[in-house]
Amino acid sequence: MIRITPGLLTFLAVLAISACAKKEAPTPGEQAPVVEPTSAKPAPTDEPDEGRPSFAHDFYLDEESVREGLPEEAEGPSYSPYVGETFPKNVYWGDTHLHTSNSFDAGFANFRVGPEEAYRFARGEEITANNGMAAKLVRPLDWLVVSDHAEYLGITPGLRAKDPRVLKTEEGRRWADAIEKGEFAAIYQSAMEVIRLVMSNDDSLQDAEFTRSIWKDASEIADRMNQPGLFTAFIGFEWTSMPGGRNLHRVVIFGDGADRTTQVLPFSLFDSEDPEDLWAYMDDYEKKTGGSAVALAHNGNLSNGAMFAVETLKGEPLSRDYAATRMRWEPIYEVTQIKGDGETHLALSPDDEFADYGTWDKGDIVGIEAKKPEMLPHEYARSALKLGLKLEAEIGVNPFKFGLVGSTDSHTGLATANETNFFGKASHLEPDNEKRAEYKILESPVDESLTSYAWEQVAGGLAAVWASENTRKDILDAMRRKEVYATTGSRMTVRFFGGWDFTNDDLQAPRPAKTGYARGVPMGGDLSSAPKGKPASFLVWAAKDPDGANLDRIQIVKGWLDTSGKLNETVYDVAWSGNRKRDKGGKLPTVGNTVDVKDASYRNSIGLPMLATAWTDPDFDPNERAFYYVRVIEIPTPTWTAYDAKRLVDAKLPEGDSGFHQERAYTSPIWYTP
Repeated sequence: MIRITPGLLTFLAVLAISACAKKEAPTPGEQAPVVEPTSAKPAPTDEPDEGRPSFAHDFYLDEESVREGLPEEAEGPSYSPYVGETFPKNVYWGDTHLHTSNSFDAGFANFRVGPEEAYRFARGEEITANNGMAAKLVRPLDWLVVSDHAEYLGITPGLRAKDPRVLKTEEGRRWADAIEKGEFAAIYQSAMEVIRLVMSNDDSLQDAEFTRSIWKDASEIADRMNQPGLFTAFIGFEWTSMPGGRNLHRVVIFGDGADRTTQVLPFSLFDSEDPEDLWAYMDDYEKKTGGSAVALAHNGNLSNGAMFAVETLKGEPLSRDYAATRMRWEPIYEVTQIKGDGETHLALSPDDEFADYGTWDKGDIVGIEAKKPEMLPHEYARSALKLGLKLEAEIGVNPFKFGLVGSTDSHTGLATANETNFFGKASHLEPDNEKRAEYKILESPVDESLTSYAWEQVAGGLAAVWASENTRKDILDAMRRKEVYATTGSRMTVRFFGGWDFTNDDLQAPRPAKTGYARGVPMGGDLSSAPKGKPASFLVWAAKDPDGANLDRIQIVKGWLDTSGKLNETVYDVAWSGNRKRDKGGKLPTVGNTVDVKDASYRNSIGLPMLATAWTDPDFDPNERAFYYVRVIEIPTPTWTAYDAKRLVDAKLPEGDSGFHQERAYTSPIWYTP
């Protein structure tokens, strides 16, 4: 007996309608002929039988014919090879660290771009920047965290709106008056007064009710802008701790909507300057709301040794509990941004020819204390990753086992990480005049040599996450498992897997990522207890930014703790473009340079659009703790200062600026533990 299903009824109806439509209709008053059903055979015809009918209306249906043409309930494994696959197949681009007019150090100059405009810009819309220019990204981002400072949150929009809660003090009324009159000197002085309040940990002018209203508005805006599957709008804030001028800032990212985030207020410097108290706040948030949150630190290069110190802020040695708690809440680190690249420093990696990139190393974040050599190992990601191996051997848990992302830390509300489209760190540094590269971005109150200038800005970076879907949950989960990577602004696609038996044959498969997940671990993962006689092996491939430059090379950076207790590092060139050969010292020749600095242009006539390899560690020791991460280097391209010199009337390339650089990507590490 044939089973009647909705599909069968539809099928029969279509055939019936088709047959009726093609039969000759009876004339008025004439009775339609009665047709007796027969078996499903071609209707009689004078034409020779060719063995098959030519039209659907030549058939009458019987059960056997219908059964042969209809699907039945599937049994056994699916024909589709993708059923049941759970590994992430998509890379999603975003910025974990963006400020809008709600930040105290942005809003006096940024009066146009608030949270809503920032999300709209990130998802690809054209908006008006603070300088009055139209601004748009070359391609939309997939997600964005608006992370305005928790301290004096929303004060400048409140001053502009003449909100009585911020006008109840003499200072507030004076600041509002300066903004209304539009006098630059008075506005600048007002901004400096608010910044000094934050730096001196003074919350005397902050109103809790006003802060709560701004936080509620910002959270609800994020919910409105959030489009699961299309664009993810995260709710977040920045905790602005800087004890003694040493940067310990963290961005907190919530995986939830306004219904949960508005149950708390952002945790500020005024609550505590100790990161352990921030982690306790996050723990309380999750217990209270059932929500989720992660944090990430940034700018260790401006911490003067405090970011990756081997003691707590209270001066106590790091403990196992401290290490586990830190990694519970801070699984990732912002390794590159506008205020400098934090992968490594030339003094720490003297044999690394690419180490001196985007270096900011004059002093702390407020320009009070000059840098000392002994601070550097506790400021940069590579050295911190090495220190983590040693601490793990001593206390049992690695406190610096973090993944790597990049972000902008822009205070314009515009996530512009591309050199060709750079709107600067702050709104007064937007590209509206030829002098912007000469402006001071961080002015020291004690020593001119500690002052940093706008031309030193790095137009970067971006965060890439490997996830299955573009949702708050999936992206936050990727951050927790560290399946993320950083770039200095380019959107290179990078895959990295570690295992024990990868070969170049694995790269010939149509879907090498499936092999990587099946026989190894992705970036952010762990290898342990090497099989006897098998060194660690890796699969890595990278593809150029579709709107950017070709690739120069792929490198694998290894750090390890040897059996004598010494920390070591080395950089391996594992894949490169062209027919270059290493010299006697093992160095690979440069890829060349097509940049025309005067014209701010380059050509993709060198390099390759994609590089891939399987690589086995030739120096692997199964008894030594180690980490490996990938660094992908592009061919030389112009810097934003070169584009300024060409596009802005009378703008010149700053003295000492070459006008070109090599963008790069840094993956999260893969760790090996004996």
